[in-house]
This record gives sequence, structure tokens and C-alpha cells, in this order.
Amino acid sequence: MLLTRRKFLLTSLAASSAALTARAQSPVNAFKSGANSARSGDAARAPHRLVTETRSIEVNGRAATMLGVRQPDGTRGLFLDPGEPFAVELHNQLDKPTIVHWHGQTPPPDQDGVSHFGIPELQPGERRAYDFVARPGSYWMHSHHGLQEQQLLAAPLIVRTADDVRADNQEVTLFLQDFLFRDPAEVMSDFRRPEMKAMAGSGHVRQSSGVSGMPGMGTMAMNRMAGGDVQDMAEQMPAMTMDLNDVDFDAYLANDRTLADPEIVRVERSGKVRLRIINGASSTNFHIDLGQLQGTVAAVDGNPTQPLGGSRFELAMAQRMDILVDLPNEAGVWPILAVREGDRKQTGVVLATRGINVPKFDSLATEKSHAVAFDQELRLSAAHPLASRPVDAHFMLMLTGSMQPYVWGFNGKGWDQRDTVAIRSNQRVALTFHNMTMMSHPIHLHGHHFQVVALNGKAFPGALRDTVMVPPAAKVTVAFDANNAGRWLMHCHNLYHMEAGMITEVAYV
Repeated sequence: MLLTRRKFLLTSLAASSAALTARAQSPVNAFKSGANSARSGDAARAPHRLVTETRSIEVNGRAATMLGVRQPDGTRGLFLDPGEPFAVELHNQLDKPTIVHWHGQTPPPDQDGVSHFGIPELQPGERRAYDFVARPGSYWMHSHHGLQEQQLLAAPLIVRTADDVRADNQEVTLFLQDFLFRDPAEVMSDFRRPEMKAMAGSGHVRQSSGVSGMPGMGTMAMNRMAGGDVQDMAEQMPAMTMDLNDVDFDAYLANDRTLADPEIVRVERSGKVRLRIINGASSTNFHIDLGQLQGTVAAVDGNPTQPLGGSRFELAMAQRMDILVDLPNEAGVWPILAVREGDRKQTGVVLATRGINVPKFDSLATEKSHAVAFDQELRLSAAHPLASRPVDAHFMLMLTGSMQPYVWGFNGKGWDQRDTVAIRSNQRVALTFHNMTMMSHPIHLHGHHFQVVALNGKAFPGALRDTVMVPPAAKVTVAFDANNAGRWLMHCHNLYHMEAGMITEVAYV
């Protein structure tokens, strides 16, 4: 394999800096930021091993026992080379059952990593093999058992293309998570209390700032709201202000670390960097702030896009974004920050040239961020959109629920009473999500990618995704080709909303 100058420098740098990074990034906590781990010969054909485990991390000077998924060498997540199949042996080393979903990949349904359709979870000590064609792009893996995702059982899943290798960019992966010292099951229990009392301390459950489920509001009134400007809705209807966050978290992590002790990635002057940013948070949307740098969005949810430039971008729960950045021809320090929606709290990693001191960064932004909106989605378009053809089946799904009582659903129903979306192979399917609540909902469809094609009935040629954020009181339409027969989950990727009922299935008949 050709060893480029950049790869030689990065390999040398990794070897020389290993001693410096060992304190803050132990083998079991290591995230792999770079792109230079090619295999050859028999090793390329051997399955990768992934282990689910209990681990200890330190957050703001305090130890915490969390879950995780790693390779035997300690690498968090999986990084596949061009053309390499997804050949994995998953070993459950937890003392409890688990199952891992390969978010954004399109495997056969029995390898999707969910247990809702009769596939058993992995029991303690069990090993299971997965083998399917890997879909290129930036993806992630996470537990689909209970609230284990909130306990940090999640990691990157990166599948590189030949173009990625030819571009010879330095790859930097940012894996964002929200963190609780408290057991998330206790937080869920607090949500379900009839009185929904706010609690002091760790895992503070937020009181609703408005009426999230909007009881008593008729469909005609909702349609009028959905047809308007959702950004001005809070001003138009002050009694029904948007609810941005369910939980106040103890910390926000980028690659397992807070901004008090961030990962420092050494870069070259005039270097070219591909940021692979993954929102693995259970209940938090983020604003991505490049500071003085300008970037160009190259892909979302693993799918190439037409170029979109800027220094600030938005990333809903479960979404990913690849951003290309050209660094200045000078020594410097460039923080890549993720600011929590509706808050000043932030996390991130730091890009810095060699030999330069890295200052401390404030864990609070200078001002509170606004709600993650839909205007960025309107400016994104797929580099390779769906082929033009008529829609064969169109379904409307109402996103329903409230903070008090804490119940969420599709069409007012939870999993046990779900309305299955029944489709047929080879159909062009359109789904319209009509959000009847005052919270945004990131809706994820397993086993497929769709194109975002309309907001409030107004068509536009949007991006290809596997997760779309539906703003409060808005209607978002997506379209996809039914080309992966089976039964597939579709749910809100706010973990607490899914657990409270916003989950259904799309089934081929």
C-alpha cells in the first residue's frame, strides 16, 4: 500500500505521542481519530472483534462506571477500509443482556441489531457473528437494549471509500454524547411520576416550559401552525413555547472527554482535515462551531451532499456530518466545539499544530444557543438524489405526546398498539411526519436511507439521510425505495421519547 507523506507523518506522530496521551486516553477509552490503519493479506479477511464491557471513565474529576463497546486493542468503534466487508464478531462481556444496532447500515433484517422481531439479545458471555456488505460513510453503533445507550454503550462506525484514501485528508472523528452520573432508569422513573416534580442535582428532569402535547388543540389549528414559520411559533403562541431539552445532563462529552480536558489532535500547517462528527447523544441536539475556521459539508448521515460552506452547523440526535476544513499556513490552535441547543454548555476537541501550547477553554459558550432549526436542512441537497419516479404509497404519521404525562407515540399509540406501516418491495414510499408537539423529534428508519423532499407541503430536493429532525408543529416528508425486505423499526432517536412510546415498525407485506 502506498505510504503517502501525510500518512508517514501521522504514523510517526502517533508513535512519538503515545506516552503523552496514555494518561488521558487509556487503551480502553481510546477513540481513533486518524485514517491510516490498512490491513492486508489474511488479516483483511479475518473478522473484526468487538467487545461490550463495563468500564470506568473520569468526568470532571469524578469516576463513573459506564458501559462501552471496543476492539481488543482498546479502539472505540470500528474503522473499515474501502471495499472491506462488515465482518464482525460481537462478544458480550457484560453481566447483562445487550444487543448492538449498526446505525445507518443496511444489513439483512436479522443482522440489524434489534430484538423486537424475535432475534434474541446476546446473553452474558455470548458471541455473535455479523457479515454483510458495508455501506460507506460515517455511521455509529449503539445498544438497542433499554437505556444502555445513555450509559455510553455506543461508538463510531466509519467505512471509508477509495475517494477518501485518494484525498489523503487527516480524519478526525468527534463522537458526541450527553452524560449522567445518575442511573438513567431513575430519570425515566421521574418522568413517569404523575406530578413530574423537578429534581435537584444529578440528572435533573426539566419541567415543561409550555404545553408540549397541546391537549385540546384541534387538527385544523395544528395544520395552520404547521403551515407557518415554526421559528416564530413561540412568539405567536407564547402559552405554547418550545421545549428544547428533557434533561439537564451532568456533562457533555466529545470522545469520552469534557472541554476541561479535551482531546488534542495534532495537525499540520496548511493541512486538510475531514471532520467526521457523530451526534451519539441520547437526548441533545448540538450546534457545531468551527470558530475561526471555515468548513464545507461533504456528507450527512453517510451520504455525499452538494457542498455547503460555513463555520457553524447544526446536528440533531443520531445525525452525522462530514466537514472538510483547510487549515491556515500557520501555527495555531482551533477548537471544534459542540454547543448544546438552547444552552451555553459546550464540549469539543482541539486541533493544534505541533509544538504550540494549548490554552484552557471555557465549558460555557459566550451566549446561549438558539433552537436547532430546519433552515440548514433546506439548504442541503444530495449529491446523488433518488431517481425521479412516482410515489406508490404515501403515509401520514402524527408525532404525538406530552411532557405531562410523559407519553410519546406515533398516531397517539405506543409500541404495543402501534400502527404498522405496510409497504411492498420495489415501491417508492413517501412518509410525512406531522409533529403535533412542541418538541422536535429526530426520526430514524432502520434498514433504509431516504431523501428529505418537503417541509409543510413545499417540495425541495433535500439530502439523503437515515435520521431527519421534525420541528415542532411542522410536517416533514421523506421518500425512499423499498429495496430491503423485512420488518424494520422506526422511532424517535431521543432515547427517552422512544422508551415512552414513540416507536413503530415499517413492514414489507
